[in-house]
Amino acid sequence: MAVEEVKAVESKPCAESPPPAAEPPKDVAEEKAVVPPPLPPAQDKPDDSKALVIVEKPEAAAEEKKSEKGSINRDAELARVATEKRLSLIKAWEESEKSKAENKAQKKMSSVVAWENSKKATLEAELKKIEEQLEKEKAGYIEKMKNKIAVLHKQAEEKRAMIEAKRGEELLKAEETSAKYRATGTGPKKLLGCF
Repeated sequence: MAVEEVKAVESKPCAESPPPAAEPPKDVAEEKAVVPPPLPPAQDKPDDSKALVIVEKPEAAAEEKKSEKGSINRDAELARVATEKRLSLIKAWEESEKSKAENKAQKKMSSVVAWENSKKATLEAELKKIEEQLEKEKAGYIEKMKNKIAVLHKQAEEKRAMIEAKRGEELLKAEETSAKYRATGTGPKKLLGCF
């Protein structure tokens, strides 16, 4: 009967505040404390190792006390059940809010990672483009330098050829002049510059 009343009260909405208890609820441990019945007087002292003792079940004693206290315990139980229900709803709401916050944070974190990856890919593509452009410029500069080196080499060859030609002319001139001097028997007017 008491269980049916508790179920009926649990189905009511929590909008109603629990009625104030007429007297403060007693400690549950005090209510369930059971004093063991006194042992029957011993007539002949039988073997104690095989003695049987009658023990009352605590549930039966608790039900008797509940029925004695009646509405006071019922009001206290209803208040306790209402409080537990309210606390469980609060805890469920808290867990729900925490999971929502975690999901929201996780979603934002993944969007930040995606944003970072896209920006990184863009910058890497730009860097690759710049590197290719620099490679082209480097190849152009290398080609220009090689062309300049080739032009310098050509100019140096021309100058060498001119020097060789002039040397040959001077040697030929010196031989002709010496032959002329031999033929005429006269000496050169200018000897060496050091004499």
